[in-house]
Amino acid sequence: MKKLVSYLKEHKITEVECVVCDMTGIARGKIAPVGKFIDEKGMRLPESVLLQTVTGDYVDDESYDALLDEADIDFVCVPDENAVFKLPWTIEATAQVIHDTYDKMGNPIELSPRNLLKKVLKLYDDKGWKPVVAPEMEFYLTRINEDPDQPLIPPVGRSGRQESGRQSFSIDAANEYDPLFEDMYDWCEEQGLDIDTLIHEEGTAQMEINFSHGDALSLADQVFVFKRTLREAALKHNVCATFMAKPVTNEPGSAMHLHQSIVDTKSGNNIFSNEDGTKSPLFYSYIGGLQKFIPELLPLFAPNVNSFRRFLPGASAPVNLEWGEENRTCGLRIPESSPQNLRIENRIAGADANSYLSIAASLLCGYMGMVDDVKPSTPVQGRANETRGGAALPLTLEEALAIMAESSACREYLGDIFTNGYIAVKQADLENYRRVISSWEREFLLLTV
Repeated sequence: MKKLVSYLKEHKITEVECVVCDMTGIARGKIAPVGKFIDEKGMRLPESVLLQTVTGDYVDDESYDALLDEADIDFVCVPDENAVFKLPWTIEATAQVIHDTYDKMGNPIELSPRNLLKKVLKLYDDKGWKPVVAPEMEFYLTRINEDPDQPLIPPVGRSGRQESGRQSFSIDAANEYDPLFEDMYDWCEEQGLDIDTLIHEEGTAQMEINFSHGDALSLADQVFVFKRTLREAALKHNVCATFMAKPVTNEPGSAMHLHQSIVDTKSGNNIFSNEDGTKSPLFYSYIGGLQKFIPELLPLFAPNVNSFRRFLPGASAPVNLEWGEENRTCGLRIPESSPQNLRIENRIAGADANSYLSIAASLLCGYMGMVDDVKPSTPVQGRANETRGGAALPLTLEEALAIMAESSACREYLGDIFTNGYIAVKQADLENYRRVISSWEREFLLLTV
């Protein structure tokens, strides 16, 4: 706590937001005066926080009783001194501190997404390997939407006009929202978020932010904080920013592209490359692992009903597990690079995915591939959009959850508690979704059936 206390005093912090990340990626926790935070050296939260759904509901009674203590006890939250972010948008000087979660015996809480990522990283550490990741986050800017039954509309830019048509890579179209992005960059810099390039994506008012490559846990924290930062910057300018996987009909979905490579901790060399610069056997088996195991872990990449709208026929998302060099139609793309920077880009995850879980899942698939020496398919040279190579991807959340429930790999590496808890949360989300009557049903069924 010494380092953390020094930071709080140096920045004249008066309030601390003590947060943990739930299954959905929502920040849950408490806000405390800085003095109380320092005195208590953390906080406690009820175990049930980690089994809340996106609607704030809880899992069914049977799952609840099987996964949690009957007394609804607290777990212990310990602040991570390396995950402290000063919030630039608050009136009071406020710091957000990400916490790790433990039971009273000091054991990591298995339902915690951050703990799950740390568990996967421990597998790599035991092998003398260190993952290096670089996320790319796509998102849409829209007008503030007060009625969820109404479609989202592009916001008005500096010109006084809303964007129309698709403006891929347009500098002028991105500049329409300069005041918002200036605040976003300033706020990210103030928080130490290592964001890099901003581009206009294919969709109307769809953008992408690239993160610089680095430590997997740090980047997961940064994506978690960035989502909130961008939303706050957008609201300041009377705009909404959304990371929904498919927020607008007939527009491309939004992805979280995950670039990943593995470094040998002793030599510092990229294990995907041989000494002569050729691709190593571990490179190929990592791809094989992604192809074999992504279908079993797909709910960690596509966690919501809306996630699978990216996978509809004709959508721009690569609905396949093919791989190829410089091939954006493949779900697994190998960008052109030097041997030391050789990496794999996993293009399957949606922007709505929990950053801790999607990074953990991608790294775990690659790890299992290397350990089991899984052979990949033949690389694709042309278009891969019409194929579903390797193991086929489930195309609905129901199907994906059923496959995950039967996965021995999930049980072995993620554990029964996390696997059952995550599936229970997503099943509860699914049940809530089924209760809602959609505008499509009212439009086409109301007076015709």
